Amino acid sequence: MNRLKAINICKKFPGVVALDNASLEVESGEVLALLGENGAGKSTISKIISGVYTADSGDIFIDNNKVQISSVVDAEKNGISIIHQEIMLIPEMKIFENIFLGREIKKKNGLANDKEMINKTKNFLEKFEFDISPNTKISKLSIAQQQMIEIIKAVSFNSNIIFMDEPTSSLTDKEVEYLFKIIMDLKEQNVSIIYISHKLEELFAISDRITVMRDGGTVGTVNTLETNKDELISMMVGRTLVNYYKRTFNDSESIRKEKVLEVRNLCGKPYLKDINFSLYKGEILGFAGLVGAGRSELMKIIFGIDKKEKGEIYIDDNLVSINTVDDAIKYRIALLPENRKEEGLILENKVGYNITLCILNEFIKFIKVNKIKENSIISKYISRLSIKTSSSEQSVKYLSGGNQQKIVFAKWLATSPKVLILDEPTRGIDVGAKSEIYEIMDQLVSNGVSIILISSELPEVIGMSDRIAVMHDGVITGIIERNEFSQEKIMHLATSE
Repeated sequence: MNRLKAINICKKFPGVVALDNASLEVESGEVLALLGENGAGKSTISKIISGVYTADSGDIFIDNNKVQISSVVDAEKNGISIIHQEIMLIPEMKIFENIFLGREIKKKNGLANDKEMINKTKNFLEKFEFDISPNTKISKLSIAQQQMIEIIKAVSFNSNIIFMDEPTSSLTDKEVEYLFKIIMDLKEQNVSIIYISHKLEELFAISDRITVMRDGGTVGTVNTLETNKDELISMMVGRTLVNYYKRTFNDSESIRKEKVLEVRNLCGKPYLKDINFSLYKGEILGFAGLVGAGRSELMKIIFGIDKKEKGEIYIDDNLVSINTVDDAIKYRIALLPENRKEEGLILENKVGYNITLCILNEFIKFIKVNKIKENSIISKYISRLSIKTSSSEQSVKYLSGGNQQKIVFAKWLATSPKVLILDEPTRGIDVGAKSEIYEIMDQLVSNGVSIILISSELPEVIGMSDRIAVMHDGVITGIIERNEFSQEKIMHLATSE
C-alpha cells in the first residue's frame, strides 16, 4: 500500500531554488533511502513533508488522501515525525522532559504527571538498550547519546512515517546496530521510514529502495538489491568519480624530515593519560578510535580550548604554552570542530563574514575596511571550495549542511595554518563533496601543511593518512605505519586496554 506520495514539490529560499518539482513515494512498512549531494534537496523535502517548511507548490498524499501540511502539528496529526540532522533537544531539560515536550502527560488536577512520563521514557530507553536515567539532563550527554534521544523521541510519537536525517552521524557501531534493530521492528509494524544518509553501506544494509536527488529534483528510484555503489554515485553527481581518496603518498623518510608538532606526556580531564605523538611537515596523521576514546578532547587541549593537567607541547622543536585559542592561532594551529553549528559558525551571519572571521586584521586597519581585499579573500575561498551560495551576502543558515561545513573549512584555511586539525571533517557530507575535500587536503599537505585527521569512518582514515594513531579510553594504544594499515588492526587497538 502506498503510504506517502509527494508530487512536484517546489521551494525557494532567498536566492536559492531548493526544490524544483521534486517527488518521492514510500510504501507501508518500507525503508526508502534518500540519497544526494549537499544541496540536492533531501533535507528540504523532508522538512516540508514534516511541516518544518511550507512548500511553494506541489501535492502531498497520505494513504492516497491529499493532505495540507503547513506546520509540525499538521504533520504529527498525519502520523509524520522527523529526526533532524542537527540536535534539536533542550540542553537544560531532562531526558523525559524532552521526550514529552509539548505533549506532557497530566494528572487529573492538571499538573504534569512526571512519574508516568519517567516510566514511559524508561521503557523507551530499555527498548533501545540505552542504560541511562530518564532524569539525566541533556547537557550531560555526549553528542552520540543526544542523537539516540532524538531517535527515541521520534519513535515515541507512534508515527506511521518517520524521516531520519543522518541519524547515525554520531553513533558507534553498536549504537547503529541498535538503531537498525529498531528500524526493522518498526517495519514489522508497517511503519514507513525515509532514511537520509551519505553512508552508502548503511543504505545497502537497511533500505528496500533508494531515491536519488540532484539539484533540487528527483533523478530516479532504484531497488536496493538491483543497484550498486557506482550507479548511485553516478546518479548523485552526474559523473563518475575516479580515485575517491585523493592522496599523493611519498615515502616515509622524505616526509619525516621536519617535525612541526610534538606532544609529550600530556594528561587532561576527564581521562587523557600520558599522550605522546609527533606530527611532521606535509603529513596526515589520522586519529582513530571509538566514540569516547578521547580524540576530540585531546585536540581541544592542543587548540587551547581546554587546559592540560600536565605535559608539554612543542612547535618546531620549541616548547610553547597554549592556554587559549589565540595562543594556538598565534602558533598557526587551526581546528575544524566536530559540531559545526555550535562551534564553527555564526548561523545568522553572512557567508563572507564567517569566512573572514579569524582574519579581520588582514583588511581592517584601525576603523577602515578594505572592501576590495575583503571581497577578494571571500571570493577566493568560495571558488576554491565550490561553496554553493547565491552570494557572499547570503545568511549561512540557509545553506545545506555540507556547504556550511565548507565555510568552516574556508574560515580556517584563510588563516594559513601550519597545523590543521580536522575533527570529523566530512561528517554529513555527500560523496562528491567528500572527494573535493580529500583533494584539498592532498593539496595542503603537498604545500607543506600538516594535518591531524579525526574520523570515525575507517575507510576514510585509512585512505587519507600517512600514519594512524589509535586511541582507547584516553590513551594512545598504538601508532600504525601506512604499510601496516588494516581495519582489523585498528579495531583491535581501539578496543584494547
